[in-house]
Amino acid sequence: MDDRKVILYIAMSLDGYIARENSDISWLSFVEKTGEDYGYSNFIDTIDTVIMGRKTYEKVMSFGIEFPHKDKKCYVISRTKEGLDENVEYYSYSLEKLITRLKNTEGKNIFVDGGAEVVNELLKIDRIDELIISIIPIFLGSGIRLFKDGHPEQRLKLIESKSFSTGLVQLRYEKLK
Repeated sequence: MDDRKVILYIAMSLDGYIARENSDISWLSFVEKTGEDYGYSNFIDTIDTVIMGRKTYEKVMSFGIEFPHKDKKCYVISRTKEGLDENVEYYSYSLEKLITRLKNTEGKNIFVDGGAEVVNELLKIDRIDELIISIIPIFLGSGIRLFKDGHPEQRLKLIESKSFSTGLVQLRYEKLK
């Protein structure tokens, strides 16, 4: 098996933040444009499993909308919650074991939907196969940084880059083996 990819698909500010210090992400609306989803719906069609952190899940649920991944298997990585709710399975064990188990079962790709703690844990164990990063043309100056110190050096290959009229630039990298 092992042909399922673990893919980080995320947006960040030009200075590397995914949220303000208070977890505010309203600045993402700066690049909203009617009819433009920056390839998100095409990407979502390639996945059947979502991994996200508890804070990211709680942020999504705070929007008061229907959970967007109801048709996918969704794991929320949490140190404090266990079990299931109507949308997700809470997972508090080894992320390495979860990824290994998922990659050894039949299915589509695996979407890492944040947050920074999950991303950095996956980088530490070298389990992100591909990164699709949308860079929003804004400097936040501070906040929650996407990439933290402490993960091993990993070489990447640029697969694709796209620029949009809103100023958003999307970079797609794959990890070199």
